[in-house]
Amino acid sequence: MSFPHEREALGDDLYREIILDHYARPRHRGPLKEATHTEEGINPTCGDAIELHLQIRDGKIEGVGFEGHGCSISMASASMLADMICGKDLEYANELTQSFKKWMLEREQKPDVELGELEALEGVRRYPVRIKCALLAWNTFLQVLRAQQTTQEELDERGEQREPDR
Repeated sequence: MSFPHEREALGDDLYREIILDHYARPRHRGPLKEATHTEEGINPTCGDAIELHLQIRDGKIEGVGFEGHGCSISMASASMLADMICGKDLEYANELTQSFKKWMLEREQKPDVELGELEALEGVRRYPVRIKCALLAWNTFLQVLRAQQTTQEELDERGEQREPDR
């Protein structure tokens, strides 16, 4: 269910249906028992919050789960993120995330990366305050990547090997 003030940001009917479908029937919602990485993201502007769980093994995202609360845009976007990165390698997921963020923030034409259902969020780009909702899960995913990179750099400095992801 969306609130009246969200309807304009949801865009045309087809896109609205995609967003509301992901909101009502989110993909990968719930904790991930075998998560190797967990990060929290909060949108202080509106109070939306997400906890993203990933199982990463050998550079591949083998599992995704998320928990949280928020508007239809933030929760649908989290569902779309989970759907699009599950089973993909980290390099692709990072490229998709960077391209999606650039498309949302800079209002460029569609990026080279295939956006798929993410195109449903195009109408959100007209409402800067709502862009933060759409990007919450994606920024949280980038936190996971930064944390993983920092951990690897610390191990490299100490001359240690990272234990294989389980």
